[in-house]
Amino acid sequence: MPMNEKLTSRLERNRALHRAIFSRGPVTRHAFVVQGPMQPIWQIGDYTTSDRPIAEFVPFFVEDYRRWVALSEAADDDAVPHVRLMTGTHVYAVCFGAKPHFYPDNNPYAEACVATAAEADRIPEPKLEECRPLMRVMELAAAVRRELGPEVTLGPPDVQTGFDTACILWDKTDMLCAMIEQPEAVKRLAGKCARLLQAFIATFRREFSNTTFGHCPSTWTPPEFGPWVSNDECGNMSPEMFEEFCLPELVGLSQAFGSVGMHCCANARHQFAQFRRIPNFYAFNRVPTGVGWEQDIALDVLGGPDGPVMVPGWCTPEDIATLLRKAQPGTRFIFNSAAPENEEGARQWLEGARAAADAAVPGSSR
Repeated sequence: MPMNEKLTSRLERNRALHRAIFSRGPVTRHAFVVQGPMQPIWQIGDYTTSDRPIAEFVPFFVEDYRRWVALSEAADDDAVPHVRLMTGTHVYAVCFGAKPHFYPDNNPYAEACVATAAEADRIPEPKLEECRPLMRVMELAAAVRRELGPEVTLGPPDVQTGFDTACILWDKTDMLCAMIEQPEAVKRLAGKCARLLQAFIATFRREFSNTTFGHCPSTWTPPEFGPWVSNDECGNMSPEMFEEFCLPELVGLSQAFGSVGMHCCANARHQFAQFRRIPNFYAFNRVPTGVGWEQDIALDVLGGPDGPVMVPGWCTPEDIATLLRKAQPGTRFIFNSAAPENEEGARQWLEGARAAADAAVPGSSR
């Protein structure tokens, strides 16, 4: 799919807007992104653990990219469509010996494979090149790039923190107890997982320099920006335990790659102040678990010109109005839609979203 002049111009325009938003420089408006619908993993098949040739999966991801390009072009939104190399959360845990579990109507997951500290310590730390699921991700990325051309932007697979992967490997009931009774064993397993994640990110960035790491929701980030990790288990612990078990890894990721973004769908409002301690924390996707946007406190704690870019997903126009009304001055947003069924749905969402934004804060969408 060679890029025509019109598409190239749109992508350059939209990249420039995103870069301005993420760089903490002056911006005149927020971004509005239509998320194209994607065929679910359980329908396509899990390419990371499948024995089928990677070539059989390429058409699904190429077609997904082309549909998103067409949808974005029809709506004339702010998206930078990219190839979404979507996986389940199991992709790292399987590398440590966990067995994937496949559902008929949901993403695959990995079954816990250890239940004690002694068993956790016996899990070997794998070398990246021996991790077949992650090598399959890179194989698919290379195949899609050959199909679409070297200029195409690639997105990442699911990106779990090392600690969150450890919580998949270790039966959670026992692991939560071990965080108090045998904390060093927990840190050793999480450390193995964190080192594999860092090795994969470094290798993927080196092999595919035109990559965005905004994995949830799919968001274009400048290629030099750091990984965007899923940090969900933090909702299960106190701020003091977060500081001990999770914060060092997030700080380390930022130091290794220059910055870090985050997705969090946990009820983790008690951790927001801790998130402020992560250096160069540049983007935050929040799911307001159980409370809705009106009662969510993320904007109170993390908003403002020195906070991360807020990247709420699956937003209705009413959500956008609420978020802008609550936001501290200087807060930057990239609003993402739910997946519209067709081009007319995309245009309607974008029109409604911009109208709601302008009604809440005049000029915020133009």
